[in-house]
Amino acid sequence: MNWQDYIVSDKNILLAKPTIKGTRLSVELILELLSTGWTEQMLFDSYPNLTETQLQAVFAYSQI
Repeated sequence: MNWQDYIVSDKNILLAKPTIKGTRLSVELILELLSTGWTEQMLFDSYPNLTETQLQAVFAYSQI
């Protein structure tokens, strides 16, 4: 998986925080929600456009 295909940083979106491409969902938000007890299913239910591949990219990005 190439996380660069899914995670972008744009100065015009969320002050250049890394986000999932095509969304305003930041990597930071996703990781914070998971750290507070959210499950992957809760993320998918709350953000129906979020895909498993995008979530895997968030995990890959967080490993750098």
